[in-house]
Amino acid sequence: MNDTPPAPRLARITPENVGAACDLRVHPDQERFVAPVERSLAEAYAAPSDVAWPRLVLAGGEVVGFVMGGFDPDSGIDAFRCGIWRLNVSAAHQGLGYGRFAVEAVAREARRRGRNRLTVLWVPGEGGPEGFYRGVGFSPTGQVLGDQVLGERFLNLDDVPGSPGGE
Repeated sequence: MNDTPPAPRLARITPENVGAACDLRVHPDQERFVAPVERSLAEAYAAPSDVAWPRLVLAGGEVVGFVMGGFDPDSGIDAFRCGIWRLNVSAAHQGLGYGRFAVEAVAREARRRGRNRLTVLWVPGEGGPEGFYRGVGFSPTGQVLGDQVLGERFLNLDDVPGSPGGE
């Protein structure tokens, strides 16, 4: 028996997969830390063209996660210029590397766009995502926006691969 989880890939949101995207649920105790996919898709729809970068994470043909990068170099808010705006990994698929894959996908897209710094905001608290984000290379900047901590990760621009999946 092979216990290796299926390799992930990214997919654009389409009419065929939007329902599965909206059905994705994190652990109930994590819901206070991240907005549901439906809200993310509404925000992406309302954002100017080429700013929001919503993608599904698929494994074995199944939706296992959702990530939304944001690329607005002209934003007056530093945290929104180049970062991870949302990351949801389904409750049944956490701990299998899909969140890390999603973060690296946004980092590759940021490098493709010539950016050398990626940001993320997280709500602090027990059971929250801070440990995960620190584990994938983010460090708190000391800045807080509302009730969220701003983290940053610097990117190496020496290796600028093409955008993963969906470009």
